[in-house]
Amino acid sequence: MASLKKWLDRRKNPWKGVFYDAFKAWRRDNAAERLKAYADLPPEPTVFDFGGYKGEWTDIVLADAPDAKMHIFEPHPRFAEALEAKYDGKFRISVHPFALGSKADTMKLSDADNASSAVADGGGDIEAPIHAVQEFFEAHDIPAIELMKMNIEGGEYDLLPALIDSGVMTRVGKLQVQFHLFDEGFIAKRDAIRETLSATHDCAWVYPFVWEEWRKRK
Repeated sequence: MASLKKWLDRRKNPWKGVFYDAFKAWRRDNAAERLKAYADLPPEPTVFDFGGYKGEWTDIVLADAPDAKMHIFEPHPRFAEALEAKYDGKFRISVHPFALGSKADTMKLSDADNASSAVADGGGDIEAPIHAVQEFFEAHDIPAIELMKMNIEGGEYDLLPALIDSGVMTRVGKLQVQFHLFDEGFIAKRDAIRETLSATHDCAWVYPFVWEEWRKRK
């Protein structure tokens, strides 16, 4: 039934084919393991987790780099509260109960667990704060970010350009990002971001609209 549903969706929306092909390759290559191995991080790395949810990815990083200084961003109030309780007393882990974006604002989130979004289907009824990238980094002395993960359900189309335009992206050694394909127009948006990002970073591997990794050029 699931295969039939995907087939019908792809036939109705042929622009989604790039995602379905990439996801098939992702599963074939067992590429999810690329998001689970971080033993190559330097001592005491600074790591940003955009889209913290329940902290599973943070825990994976800490298993390989227990001395990492983690910054977890989770705007959904219920998930942020659970993260704060989970990491209470761990001074190297900072939970930020807001999103970062191009400007200070608020957004309406849907309540769909790890798929909660302000972009898909027009968002929802849960109000969450957005802090401006520029203001956050002016208030926090963070000269280098060795690793950044971004899975924020469409928010990447606002956040990544803000990080690039502010110059913060030049501090990021490795970026792992999931671009989302909620609309056909997102294909051009992703292309534009990738083109700008390529001025400072190289794409190490890519499964379009599933996951991809960028590394700062040396």
